[in-house]
Amino acid sequence: MSQATTIRVLIVDDHSIVRQGLATIINRDPEMTVIAQAEDGQQAIECFREFRPDVTLMDLRMPQVGGVEAISTICAEFEPARIIVLTTYDGDEDIYRGLHAGAQGYLLKDAKSNELLSAIRTVHRGQQYIPSSVGAKLVQRMSNPELSERELEVLRLMAQGMSNIEIGTALSIGESTVKSHVNRILSKLGVNDRTQAVIVGVRRGIVSL
Repeated sequence: MSQATTIRVLIVDDHSIVRQGLATIINRDPEMTVIAQAEDGQQAIECFREFRPDVTLMDLRMPQVGGVEAISTICAEFEPARIIVLTTYDGDEDIYRGLHAGAQGYLLKDAKSNELLSAIRTVHRGQQYIPSSVGAKLVQRMSNPELSERELEVLRLMAQGMSNIEIGTALSIGESTVKSHVNRILSKLGVNDRTQAVIVGVRRGIVSL
């Protein structure tokens, strides 16, 4: 394959060893080449502007600017941007947010080398690459009622072990308002108590401990 048609890849991950490993796999393929690497979302945006890669591999959870924010910024600025979320997390909220931001693919970091290369080729052709296990979680997520921004804030504070009074103080709202938010969270997540809500939140990637 000529240089003009080589798939040019940008790798974005905050772990150097991960970037090096991905670059080794990709550069071994004669039809691909890694043109740049970035260690956070802000660098990713700057690298994309400079190099205009054909395909970007984007980690989701990074310091400073995260993957979802970087994907949103890049896709708003460059409509044909082709981005694959590459992450260790498979919570349905992570999948939903990454794809909703504009990514065309979703791949877990424990994927085999040939799956990684196949995903890059698929997305480069303008098609989506979503493994069946990820697709099933995405369908489940889309059938769940969405938590409001305030409910997400309350759930995150619940995950930190705060009481209703403490949450009310932190968010400058009354305890009765907090109780209302908690009840709506329990209902939307389909659980009976705060502990279950936090467990479901962590499993789905809505909150982290």
